[in-house]
Amino acid sequence: MRVYMDYNATTPLEPEVIQAMTEAMQEAWGNPSSPYPEGQKAKGVIAASREAVALMLGGRPQDIVFTSGGTESNNLVIHSAVKHFQNTQAPEGSVGEQQSPREVARPHIVTCTVEHDSIRLPLEHLVEEQVAEVTFVPVSKVSGQAEAEDIMAAVRPTTCLVTIMLANNETGVVMPVSEISQRVKTLNQKRAASGLPRVLVHTDAAQMVGKRHVDVEDLGVDFLTIVGHKFYGPRIGALYVRGLGKLTPLYPMLFGGGQERNFRPGTENTPMIAGLGKAAELVTKNCEAYEAHMRDVRDYLEERLEAEFGRKRVHLNSCFPGAERLPNTCNFSIRGPRLQGYLVLAQCQTLLASVGASCHSDHGDRPSPVLLSCGVPFDVARNALRLSVGRSTTRADVDLAVQDLKQAVAQLEGQA
Repeated sequence: MRVYMDYNATTPLEPEVIQAMTEAMQEAWGNPSSPYPEGQKAKGVIAASREAVALMLGGRPQDIVFTSGGTESNNLVIHSAVKHFQNTQAPEGSVGEQQSPREVARPHIVTCTVEHDSIRLPLEHLVEEQVAEVTFVPVSKVSGQAEAEDIMAAVRPTTCLVTIMLANNETGVVMPVSEISQRVKTLNQKRAASGLPRVLVHTDAAQMVGKRHVDVEDLGVDFLTIVGHKFYGPRIGALYVRGLGKLTPLYPMLFGGGQERNFRPGTENTPMIAGLGKAAELVTKNCEAYEAHMRDVRDYLEERLEAEFGRKRVHLNSCFPGAERLPNTCNFSIRGPRLQGYLVLAQCQTLLASVGASCHSDHGDRPSPVLLSCGVPFDVARNALRLSVGRSTTRADVDLAVQDLKQAVAQLEGQA
């Protein structure tokens, strides 16, 4: 028997999602751009899914663009912010004094030190290519959050984008995105009067959707990234763009047949889009129940860990005073010189989990940069494990997982 506790990495497809995808494969196989019934059937499926995704977020269907996943959505936002700055700004001489008037100002982007690689790496690439300047704001070692005050302090006259994840994939800490958006909105009113470019706000909501209620009006963001396989949907994604093409600019990275109103061309993957729409419907109907269940199981998990290993020995890396966190995420370390996270998992017979972000799974015994950024001591961070529970995880699963961890620790300590 295996106990899966890596739902932050990926989730299985819900049966209803599989059914929706199967029906689309069988009945909506036509090209959505074709005028005959088979094509129009596919077009209708896509339109219904767009409405379902928008309803889940409290947004408008016309503001949803389907993408291949979170990585594409995040890159599309960064590309658009840079392109818009380049297309709308005057030469540097009219803004700053360091460079020749003939040289164009470089766009500036503000983010934080615990973002997903699909944000961090494109930004680092832009810096290497001398296309843009980026400020990586450290998260607070007290709250684990990117504090609004620190983010606003990093904004420059040439800032075109602030991108802060909605919840961290390793610690589960929820970022103050609503506060940041509100403060940027106030700042933009002053910048407009001074002729400075508007600062756009983006949040990567990959980890939050399906675990807690997400409302784009409450958040006040211009862009929001949605990732299907994080909430029991297929491996595609979507991007919310407030007032797409009117209030908020979006510049395509691909050019082709004009699909998705030319913002993301390419013949639509109707079955996957149908699955994403069904996954969104389930979240809209059941999000409160999902959240309550996951929180109960996660809290029970932390109680059992402390009961088995002792409160002094278990360090809960995702608990920060004053900060909210995802209801399903438990990042912890068991103190001990031979208990590095990857060694503990290698000894587990039942538990399937990770030491942190799945995209960093090959880092071996190197501590998570996210935990180190949050102020977790090196020797504690090195022993970290991330357990993330799901909709079907039970207390019985928790008991099995904790017993498995107990035997793994005993095995490692017996080898000393």
